Amino acid sequence: MNDKVRIDKWLWAVRIFKTRSMASEACKKGKVTIDGVSIKPSREVKQGEVINLRVPPITRSYKVLAISGKRMSAKLAVDFVKDVTAQDQLNLLDATKNFGFEKRDRSIGRPTKHDRRMIDKLKGNE
Repeated sequence: MNDKVRIDKWLWAVRIFKTRSMASEACKKGKVTIDGVSIKPSREVKQGEVINLRVPPITRSYKVLAISGKRMSAKLAVDFVKDVTAQDQLNLLDATKNFGFEKRDRSIGRPTKHDRRMIDKLKGNE
């Protein structure tokens, strides 16, 4: 394990971001903060810090449990990072997840004119 690891490399290593360049880009755009301060991708991460990541519509928070610069499996990543996102943020995510969208099976396809009329009738949008 390394004592000094860049924040973009750590975010990639613990599988918060799919690629290191995505992690670096998020830092450059100001979506990654520590103690309310936007950070550069080259900033070194320290054990015990809480990293806030703005992922609209919520802000996720992660606590650094250990430091590693090597990408690891998802099973091992749980030993290096802990999700400490506030419950109100998670509730907001659940509330916005299904807002305005209807659940429809993939194999059915688009609704026909008859289906659309039935849907409108059920919704009271006649």
